[in-house]
Amino acid sequence: MARHSLIRKYLRSVAWTLAGAFLLIIAMILLFRFVNPPTSTFMLGHLLSGSSHELRQQWVSLDDISPWMPLAVVASEDQRFPHHRGVDFGAIRKALAEYQAGQGLRGASTITQQTAKNLFLWSGRSFSRKALEAGLALAIDALWPKRRIIEVYLNIAEFGHGVYGVEAASRLYFGIPASQLSQTQAARLAAVLPNPKVLDAASPSAYVWERVAWIRGQMVQLSGLRYLQGLYN
Repeated sequence: MARHSLIRKYLRSVAWTLAGAFLLIIAMILLFRFVNPPTSTFMLGHLLSGSSHELRQQWVSLDDISPWMPLAVVASEDQRFPHHRGVDFGAIRKALAEYQAGQGLRGASTITQQTAKNLFLWSGRSFSRKALEAGLALAIDALWPKRRIIEVYLNIAEFGHGVYGVEAASRLYFGIPASQLSQTQAARLAAVLPNPKVLDAASPSAYVWERVAWIRGQMVQLSGLRYLQGLYN
């Protein structure tokens, strides 16, 4: 009897701990809708890693980012961004089918999921982390407007060793503020997002230039700047 009582107390303690963690995360998501996040788990990880690369990041509002930049990352990373609710279940089903067919597990992450991962989680492709990422993305999409999601994403995404956010990347690689990025420059930054520690926006390889050309083509197919016009209304 005493053993059962201890088990019940333990389970209640675990339940209360999980509930507290859930409420804390929801509170942080609500806070970051209005307050710019001071850092992210990826930036903290960079600082704690002892890397020789200086951490560069400078927050700017979406109005101070060239409209080519959000279009470039949407064209490259998540073309259904204006329409899904944080998670693209169709893309996930396709990725799982490819995995079961032996093609390897690919990300299928939306921009909202990547924002959740960069803010709160860690790198990796385990199913447990992906499940947490999806849950956080659904909460973020429910509590933030699309404009805020893309704004936070562009300010915390990694564009190189220690380079976080489009403002820092634009100034380092092109010597201009993010507000002045051209279509091609925006595509160059978006092209390195899948692997920013290997791909280089400053001195693009042939592979990066191929991605730039593909991204620019997708930007045109999405009807250009009109595709994300709703973010600015």
